[in-house]
Amino acid sequence: MNHVENLTRYITNFVDELSKSGLTDVVISPGSRSTPLAMTFAEHPDIKEWIVLDERSAAFFGLGLAKQTKRPVALVCSSGTAAANYFPAIVEAHQSRVPLIALTADRPHELRDVGAPQAIDQIKLYGDYVKSFHEMALPDGSPNLVHYVRTRAARAVNESLSGNSGPVHLNFPFREPLIPDFTLENLWGEPIREPFTLLHEGIKKLPDGFIKYFAEKISTSKKGVIVCGPQVDEEIAEAIAILAESLGLPVLADPLSQVRTGTHSTSNIIDGYDAFLRNEKIRKALKPDYILRFGAMPVSKAYLFYLKDNPDVNQYVVEHHEGYREPVGNPTEFILTDPISFCTDLVEVGSIIKSDESEWLNQWKTINNIATTHIENISDGALTEGEAVKQLVEVIPEHSSLFVGNSMAIRDVDTFLLTGKKKLTLLANRGANGIDGIVSSGAGAAASGQSVTLLLGDLSFYHDMNGLLAVKHYNLNMTILVVNNNGGGIFSFLPQASNEKHFEALFGTPLNIEFKKAIDMYGGFYHHPTTAAELKEALMTSYREEGLSVVEVKTDRTENLHWHRKLWNEIEEEIIKSVVK
Repeated sequence: MNHVENLTRYITNFVDELSKSGLTDVVISPGSRSTPLAMTFAEHPDIKEWIVLDERSAAFFGLGLAKQTKRPVALVCSSGTAAANYFPAIVEAHQSRVPLIALTADRPHELRDVGAPQAIDQIKLYGDYVKSFHEMALPDGSPNLVHYVRTRAARAVNESLSGNSGPVHLNFPFREPLIPDFTLENLWGEPIREPFTLLHEGIKKLPDGFIKYFAEKISTSKKGVIVCGPQVDEEIAEAIAILAESLGLPVLADPLSQVRTGTHSTSNIIDGYDAFLRNEKIRKALKPDYILRFGAMPVSKAYLFYLKDNPDVNQYVVEHHEGYREPVGNPTEFILTDPISFCTDLVEVGSIIKSDESEWLNQWKTINNIATTHIENISDGALTEGEAVKQLVEVIPEHSSLFVGNSMAIRDVDTFLLTGKKKLTLLANRGANGIDGIVSSGAGAAASGQSVTLLLGDLSFYHDMNGLLAVKHYNLNMTILVVNNNGGGIFSFLPQASNEKHFEALFGTPLNIEFKKAIDMYGGFYHHPTTAAELKEALMTSYREEGLSVVEVKTDRTENLHWHRKLWNEIEEEIIKSVVK
């Protein structure tokens, strides 16, 4: 068997086993050393290849696609700094528990550390940010190596999904020539099984004894609070709603919890807590006996203050698998189980712990009603950042996805996304909270075929503008709402804003560029509404347009700061006057 046949048998069996194990999508960035992988993926009949030129954009594109579909996505790139450009998305995938399979091509061992071009040390390149790393053997078509390579393919898929999902990394050393021979008979080989599965993972349930023990433990603590932070399981909303009503407790629902909107009951959902927990007096009045949290730490900084004010309060965090997500450092009991079954089991014994202090729940509802009434009635015709989010939530299509950028975008969604029956999937890169790769991630989510709206600020848009190439190339239907306050608006809310000498240069960082020209370059539709009514019409129009549609709303950072603070102050004043005295 010559070199080309060895290479071909080795790579075709690897790619075929990925497919047999459930992989359906790969994101490829062009390069020479990755030719065997790239061409073989493109040849395989059951895997869709997406070509994204820039590796950083490609990795975030794969991240968005995996986040939307909840399936692993493979990434293929050449050697050298091409692989290094995956790093930001790998970090995000690790932190937000998204399955990615990074397949990096490499120079063979004899060309490493000798000054060969495009050669860097790629061994464990991503450190502890991947669940596993494996340096692949040099290609060989012998039966033993075919079995080995199929095993590694199946393991990669399973490892990316088992426990907490996350990225894995396989590094492939290739010698030249690099072009496979797809004319070989029995090109895709024989799978070890259909498919070769190494892991069967069932639902993790706690014994009945623990459920009764936990119920008895909190039965004397009637002032509980349920918190649902960022998570992607859309089935959990119903279970949490039933649990909350069974126990008579409020639910602080993060906008990324998938709990704020939908057909489930929202009678106990507290959606305005970010607006009123900013006030210390209100936080003291709402001191809980215990906190029961599902999902990651909520976005809200006001909720963070709430935790810091209550270090003596028992906190219970329900997680599917291992992991420590408690940044405040308060004493916490972690309950590792399936959250839905935990809710269901707790409801069954709920009669012994149901709160008989309806005053507690009513107090939360009364305060929340004051906050949401102010939020709903803020419209004065001006096109503020909050108004932009309100208009978007009103017209975004049912059963679509809203991908939210970081900084001010996610915080405004936290404030202005109120409960409703419209079914939406909310996504964001909140693992590492960076502004990089947001456009590419939104494009990847849209590649699933789902209708996607991307909401982000001007700096995030600029930072990843080359992500628009994939939207253009594949004619993805995607609406982007850019809130352009000409710089880093979130810094206006931070202490740095008081340093006038350095603020604009170091933090405000105004861009002063015309995005319309970039939108024209990528063949998109462009809208620039100047009133709330025009924005609503522009968004509705964008959903009828094919391909890329960008709606740009221009605001003023200073006015935005004052507007937000005025809203929060009015909410706090009424609550303190009428409820918390």
